[in-house]
Amino acid sequence: MQQPPLLPRETLLRVLRLAKLDGSTILIISGAFALLHAMGGDVSGAMVGLLVAGAGAIELHGVGQLHEGEPRGMDWLVASQLVLLFSILAYCAVKLAQVDIPPVPDALAPMIDASAERLDMTRDEYLRFIQRLSIQIVAGISILYQGGMALYYHRRRLPVRKALQEMAEDSLGGM
Repeated sequence: MQQPPLLPRETLLRVLRLAKLDGSTILIISGAFALLHAMGGDVSGAMVGLLVAGAGAIELHGVGQLHEGEPRGMDWLVASQLVLLFSILAYCAVKLAQVDIPPVPDALAPMIDASAERLDMTRDEYLRFIQRLSIQIVAGISILYQGGMALYYHRRRLPVRKALQEMAEDSLGGM
């Protein structure tokens, strides 16, 4: 037996809760990373952190628009996820284009060398492989998550618009 669809107001409340939590989390975490990168002199890392923080701010702006009864707030929510996805994919592309081999701590060297040997690779080849694989995994997860969030917000446009109309009519009817 299939559950009935949510009432428009419940959909609106769920969208607002999720977007506020998501936007705030993105803004705080990426802002902190941008600050850390800037303090370390990593300009590109700081710029990416600020771009991602901007995506969080865009999402929070959409929340504000919805609180004011503006249906276009949903456009901001969708756009925030697309900006975030673009930012992450651009960062991944830059990192894939310039793979830097990190220094290997002495305690990990035997384990890394053994793993590289099992795959018939040198240590440098193995570390490049692991770094590229990690970046590709981040990109793939981002496509799924941010794409899913954008789709989630997009599919809730009509119920949210209906809820906002109902709330506007209720407030006018109470005058």
